[in-house]
Amino acid sequence: MKSIEVVAGIIEDNHKIFATQRGYGEFKGAWEFPGGKIEPGESREQALARELKEELSIDVSVGDYLCSVNHDYPNFHLLMHCFFCKIIGGKPTLLEHESAKWLGFQDFRSVEWLPADLSVIDILEKQFSTSNR
Repeated sequence: MKSIEVVAGIIEDNHKIFATQRGYGEFKGAWEFPGGKIEPGESREQALARELKEELSIDVSVGDYLCSVNHDYPNFHLLMHCFFCKIIGGKPTLLEHESAKWLGFQDFRSVEWLPADLSVIDILEKQFSTSNR
């Protein structure tokens, strides 16, 4: 089975997280954390900053590592590394996604997440319920 390694940004602002809806491909319409593939020679943090610039036209400060998720989709295995991010320049502009929204803690499950991203939501719910994030 093909294996894909990606990074994803948990973009935070005012106790909310930024979710994006896929605008293309097999999972079109599902919700995810924005990010993408790591290019040769890039660190995970560099890849995430580049991907968020390409996908959303924003500059971010990549912060704390949250988790890595392994998930088997029907046609590939995904390894996704997730980091908290803050926007330090620009406003999110949807260049590849169909839609986006800021979700508060109570709204995390109001959208249909991709399965790997849903694993991240489980972790975030635990963190948000026990911290001041």
